[in-house]
Amino acid sequence: MLHRHKKLNQWLQFGGHVELNETPWDAVVHEIAEESGYEIRQLKVLQPSLRLTKISNAILHPYPIAILTHRFGDIDHYHTDIAYAFVTHESPEGSLGEGESTEIRSFTAKEIAAIPREEIPENVRELGLFALENCLTGWSYIDTVDFQTSDPSSI
Repeated sequence: MLHRHKKLNQWLQFGGHVELNETPWDAVVHEIAEESGYEIRQLKVLQPSLRLTKISNAILHPYPIAILTHRFGDIDHYHTDIAYAFVTHESPEGSLGEGESTEIRSFTAKEIAAIPREEIPENVRELGLFALENCLTGWSYIDTVDFQTSDPSSI
């Protein structure tokens, strides 16, 4: 599932910035809710079968399908993306955040491959194809509520 970013007019994954008071997983939870209307409990996160499942004195986040850094347009700064793959068989329970893109669509691998170059960043295409062609069938479907959001007393 991708959304057409209303400012960039390109198909992108849901995402945003990690705020100062949150963990990367907290950012995932709130950005998915804002941009798709999905509550995190409605989703399962795809995880490799061989993975660390417990760790002492820290919050353990899900494994991303990729962590990448790229230049943002002609601006002299970089964006770092932590990409996750999710599955669901439900419609979103929530509504989109105010001002969010409203053009949201599910794609097959064949459809992602066919999106014109000017309508999707190549790294978004590659992430989508990797998720659909590898993670969807080769990774485990894990309840998202198994991953803790930030709670300073838990660390």
